[in-house]
Amino acid sequence: MRADSGFCRWRMFRWCERHNVHYCVGIAKNSRLLGTAKSATDAAEKAFNQTQEKQRLFSEVCYAAEAWDKSRRIIVKAEHSELGTNPRFVVTNLDSMPEYVYDKIYCARGEMENRIKEQQLGLFADRTSCHKWWANQFRLLLSSLAYMLIEGIRRLTLKNTELAKAQASTIRLKLLKIGAIVTRNTRRIRFSLASGYPYQDIFWRVVKRLNTA
Repeated sequence: MRADSGFCRWRMFRWCERHNVHYCVGIAKNSRLLGTAKSATDAAEKAFNQTQEKQRLFSEVCYAAEAWDKSRRIIVKAEHSELGTNPRFVVTNLDSMPEYVYDKIYCARGEMENRIKEQQLGLFADRTSCHKWWANQFRLLLSSLAYMLIEGIRRLTLKNTELAKAQASTIRLKLLKIGAIVTRNTRRIRFSLASGYPYQDIFWRVVKRLNTA
């Protein structure tokens, strides 16, 4: 489980520990944490003053807030640059080296946040203006289903194309939000696209791959 400091709750940590779930969660700075990390932050500042280059040092401490049930491992990132000291703290039950936990595991949550933002901005997941909770929940459900469909198209049919890493909004604009004439009879439904449509090759590749998936 990866999360920012808004999810730093000891009851959640205890549940994870009881169920053998690894967690890596940010924890907000406070005077006690800053005091325990002072040796690392001082070392980073000293190294910056000597080199005038940004410094990142990693260490760990054992810490428990007053309300916690027990002490837990805290990863310390002591960073110092021309902007000053910028320490960060992460609570975890992983045994890996501090730098690996912070850079490879904790910071990777940023990619998840990008996918949430993609759904909000590209598929209207932020349109929850109804006065009733269930109406907003239904809107979010529709947005989530739309994202799953777009992600399925991206993953299964757009590989090795210029849209292989395109965001949901781009896929909507270039593959779905296009003009067409729809002709329907008893045997088939026919879509007639404009001959000047610039993404014809990719469009038909998607259609063929979906038919064989």
